[in-house]
Amino acid sequence: METKAIATKIAAAANDKKAKDILLLNMEGLSPVTDYYVICSAGNSNLVKTIADNIEDKLGEDGVFPKHKEGYADGRWILLDYGDIVAHVFLEEERDFYNLEQLWADAPSEAFVENSNE
Repeated sequence: METKAIATKIAAAANDKKAKDILLLNMEGLSPVTDYYVICSAGNSNLVKTIADNIEDKLGEDGVFPKHKEGYADGRWILLDYGDIVAHVFLEEERDFYNLEQLWADAPSEAFVENSNE
């Protein structure tokens, strides 16, 4: 599976569980660590966990598993590291505080828009 396709699948899985403001940041050429960040948020920690769980489940169906996971116990900022793609599932106020979009403002960004034909 291509990197962009995996990033889009992560975004779609987040969208399935009502994630807000889903954003894909193209980090190619900007970060030696990853090619894409997928950033989204939710209004409460239970929903943050539900979104992260769905991302893991949907990618797992394709045999894609995170190399590392952080923040699940607190449910305020869950990071799922898939190597070339890192998913950040934030509690809304955590996302506002850390503001990764501003930190990586040079990265081309793309808001996720659900494709109704799928």
